[in-house]
Amino acid sequence: MEVGVPRKRPKGVLAMGWAAVEAAAKGRTEHAPTSADYPETVVRRTSFLAGGGHGWRISAIETPRETPPPWKIVVITGAPSWAEYWAETLAELPPDREMIVVDRPGYAASEPLHPVTDIRVQAEALAPVLKAARGQKVLLVGQSYGAAIASIMADQNPGKVAGLVLLSGFFGEAGPTARWLLDLGGKALRMIPKDLRHAVIEVTGQKPQLRHAKRALGRLNIPIHMIHGDKDDFAPLEVAERLAEETVTRRPIRVVRTEGADHFLNDGPAEILLEAIESCIPHKGPAWTFRWPKLPALWAPRLPTTASAA
Repeated sequence: MEVGVPRKRPKGVLAMGWAAVEAAAKGRTEHAPTSADYPETVVRRTSFLAGGGHGWRISAIETPRETPPPWKIVVITGAPSWAEYWAETLAELPPDREMIVVDRPGYAASEPLHPVTDIRVQAEALAPVLKAARGQKVLLVGQSYGAAIASIMADQNPGKVAGLVLLSGFFGEAGPTARWLLDLGGKALRMIPKDLRHAVIEVTGQKPQLRHAKRALGRLNIPIHMIHGDKDDFAPLEVAERLAEETVTRRPIRVVRTEGADHFLNDGPAEILLEAIESCIPHKGPAWTFRWPKLPALWAPRLPTTASAA
């Protein structure tokens, strides 16, 4: 089946917020169903039973592969947790990679209907997604609020994660745009759709729990990468860099500043994000250097020629 030109999903926080309201009003769990844009041979919905005996059914989207490739990329999304916004990235994934992106517990089509505010319970529930084929390695990507959860998942599942990526990680301190939205959401908590309400509740209660994520990072003996836009006004780069500097880890955290990029790195061209993620996968043979390509001035993230390391 030939893949047509997919519809563009809403971009920008206001457009995404309105899409959430519209989806809730129409009773949809997806803002723009992936099945309308991609055949199931390219991107498909799947689900799995949550770990920890919770009995929840967790929804996700994945890239089907007849033969398991060497690397499986697992993405734990932020708050709100909407896997569908990664559909374009999944569709561009090369055949020698596999990706699955989850709707975390309490969001979209994932159970339960109430917010799961403990990041350790989230990590426990999402652990089954780390299951890999024989000989396959897992690169775990935690996006925004999902970064702290992914850190705990990697620690709770020794031997199952070969590398950890903290993508636009949110660590307890909101930037100006996020503070404005949290204040607005808090005042309208009973009126906004479920997913937005759960996001406000989660984010405002995260900071006291970060000790669990920091402790997990300190115990990990795998490569840890931090990719963050220097124009991020949701989760400030300075907060992420401070975490990397202050957290005592067994291996230095590789910090990559993406110049000109905001919080929503998966909103940019898919190939750019995929190259950034690919740079976190070790390659055999001659040394391989990742360069962030130049883009038009409208949205032009690029990596400096040398990445800073904490």
